[in-house]
Parts: sequence; structure tokens; C-alpha cells
Amino acid sequence: MRHDHLITSKQLSLEDIETVLDRAAAIDADPSAVADRHAGRLLGLLFFEPSTRTKMSFETAMKRLGGDVVDMGSVESSSVKKGETLADTVRVIEGYADALVLRHPKQGAAKMASEYVDVPLVNAGDGAGHHPTQTLLDLYTIRENAGLEDLTIGIMGDLKYGRTVHSLAHALTNFDARQHFISPESLQLPREVVYDLHQEGDTQVREHESLEEVLPSLDVLYVTRIQRERFPDESEYQQVAGEYQIDTETLEAASDDLTVMHPLPRVDEIAPEIDDTEYAAYFEQAHNGVPVRMALLDLLLDDSGGENDE
Repeated sequence: MRHDHLITSKQLSLEDIETVLDRAAAIDADPSAVADRHAGRLLGLLFFEPSTRTKMSFETAMKRLGGDVVDMGSVESSSVKKGETLADTVRVIEGYADALVLRHPKQGAAKMASEYVDVPLVNAGDGAGHHPTQTLLDLYTIRENAGLEDLTIGIMGDLKYGRTVHSLAHALTNFDARQHFISPESLQLPREVVYDLHQEGDTQVREHESLEEVLPSLDVLYVTRIQRERFPDESEYQQVAGEYQIDTETLEAASDDLTVMHPLPRVDEIAPEIDDTEYAAYFEQAHNGVPVRMALLDLLLDDSGGENDE
């Protein structure tokens, strides 16, 4: 990797992405090959927001590389409750760990925190901003199921507040991908994101309010939940809650080869009846977080210097 920190998917070139995905595929095929590769290394986890998949897969990834983790724990049990700043928190925990993973409710927090530390810092989600490691495991899942060339993808749901959407959309500009964004008007992709996508190359971006008009052409349907916690007030959320849902009847018009993905957690946007169909790839997607994050940590820790570097 060419980067000391991973803050946004905008940093990632095609070469970077392929390096991580290829390393993840090798690890997936033979995890034992890296079992002791980072023995003695510690990963610091700083999660200021709830997390299941991201936090646990980073912890699993580090332990499967032979290392271990130190966890700040809940905000309520930390010195943050006493008024400690984020800058001070990361500077303190930098002294305990060889790399840091930060999730924070404020957009831009990871970028700011990275300016205060010398060890690699990975953004695990900053408000409605970016989630680059989710993007890497999303791309790995797409590559394994549909391929990343000549791809038609529909991204549906909360496109305004969904950080996984923003990150994935930027990363897909590295590939021959047609992107269809499906959402209610109030949750459309932010205009600055649309502008950036058009600036990043010959990117085909289309916006829709209805899934039906594009579903038959899709190779991948990436569904997201409505981000209730990001809405400024509850009434705004209630106006769109449950508006975009899919079930087996919805998918009757889809290609037999369609791959349905979701970053999880889901609420009611994907009916459980889809889980047992060949369309469903979202649990595979969640499991892919381990080899992909193992690959990323392996690359970042190699570049950060230390006795385990080759």
C-alpha cells in the first residue's frame, strides 16, 4: 500500500484495490500461511459508535494474523466522558498499539485524527462520510460473484446518509461499471458526490426513484437500510421508512444471475425469504470482512516498519 492511513476510498487506485483483493484471495485460500505473520503486534480499536461486523472482523483479522487487540471499550466507560478530545485519545492509544481503527459519528473525524498519529490509522466509518474497508470487502464480494468488468450495479436505499454507498461509488470509478442509484428524492446521493463521480472519469451515473425500471439489467443490487440515526428529526425518517423493500416477488423480473448485497444490519428492506435463494450474498459479504481486513492490515503493518516486515 502507498498510504500511511486509510481514510477514504478516494485514496485507492486500481492497483491498490487489486493488491488488497488479490492478497485477500490468497489468505482466503490458505489462512494458515499468515497465522503468525504479525505476532507481537497490537491493533487499537476506538469505536465511538456501535458496531458488530466491522469491530469483530477487525479483531478476528488481527488475531488470525497472530497479533492481538487493545480495545478502548464504550465511550461511557472511557475518558471521553470526562471531556478528553479525540486528538488526545488517539495520541494516547497510539502509544499502546501498532495501528489504529477508528469509528466516529462525525464526518471528517478520521482525517483529523490521522494528523495526530504516526502509526497507520484506518477509518471504520465517520458519520455519513466514508467507510473504505467496507468498500474493499464489497468489491471482493462483487468480484467473486459477478466480476468487476462490464458491471451494471444498482445501489438502493439511503444514498444521502449511507457512507458505504459514498465509498463504494467512488471506488467503482476505477472499473468499467454502470452505476444506477435508486432512492426517494429526499435521500438522493449528495450533489457533491455526484459531481465528484463525474469528475473521476468516464463514469456512467443514473438516478432513479423506481427499482422496476432498471432491475432486469442489473448484475448486482446493493441494498442499504434507511439510516435512522442520521436524520435530523424523527418525522423526516418516518416519511421514508419502509419505502424501499424487496422480496422474492420483487425479484421475479431480475436476471437469474443477480447478486443481492447489503452491508448490514438490515431492518425490513430485504425479506428473510430471500436469504435461502441464490440471489443472496450479504452473509458471504459480511464473512469476507475477515480475509479482506487481514489483507489490509498485513499490507499496512508491513509498510509501517517492524520486526515482522519482509
